[in-house]
Amino acid sequence: MHTSYLLVMHGSRDPRPQVALGKLAQGVGETLISKTNFTSSKLDTASGPLVGTASLELGPALLDEQIKQFGQQALASGLHQMQVLPLFLLPGVHVKEDIPAAVIQAQHALGGEVSIDLRPHLGTHPGLAKLVANRMARLSVDAWILLAHGSRRPGGNGPIEKIANQVQAVPTYWSVPPKLEKRVRELVTVGHQRIGIMPYFLFSGSTTDAIAEEVARLRLEFPQQLQLATPLEPSAELVNFILDLAGFPANLGATPGWG
Repeated sequence: MHTSYLLVMHGSRDPRPQVALGKLAQGVGETLISKTNFTSSKLDTASGPLVGTASLELGPALLDEQIKQFGQQALASGLHQMQVLPLFLLPGVHVKEDIPAAVIQAQHALGGEVSIDLRPHLGTHPGLAKLVANRMARLSVDAWILLAHGSRRPGGNGPIEKIANQVQAVPTYWSVPPKLEKRVRELVTVGHQRIGIMPYFLFSGSTTDAIAEEVARLRLEFPQQLQLATPLEPSAELVNFILDLAGFPANLGATPGWG
């Protein structure tokens, strides 16, 4: 293999998502070493996989500059191919416009020395519904709400509605209607006593903190028991999804014990 891998997330002032992203990158690198013919334990040489991270917003530089710098690092390691893997759950403007534009700019800056392959975003992986269902199975409730960030783009929330249907949950959104309180009221009205809320977010951060505060407020208003699940967080399953989207066999499998 002569490819480097750049995991791209949205970016946050909260340090927790960046830490989680680094853990995912570490998992990808360790799995590539253990499951392929890489023999080096280093992640930054031509004899081992080069796995990096970047942020669309609030990063150390604009995304195209981060991609260019990673490409230069890859060249220094003797790698002439790069995969950019967007870790986004929804096909919003960042996935459809911002990241492709940054890739084009970086490719122009690097010339033909590095070939950049923009891979499908994480939200396209069919295994996400099962991962969500496994998270939900940890709590005993009689109704579920799947809470995602939400998109204003026409059809942008279609993937959420599809997953919600697969896991038998009611979809709702943090940034666009219908909001969480409305969904809770609807479920209480029809008699549900134990309501689970599954945050469809990759990592803990300021938004999941705000969700927890909102759930605490709703618990004061409703006598019904509201249970809040955790977001997806770094896991062996997510490592496998990333590798799958990078073109590796689906049965590659994350390093045993990782995650």
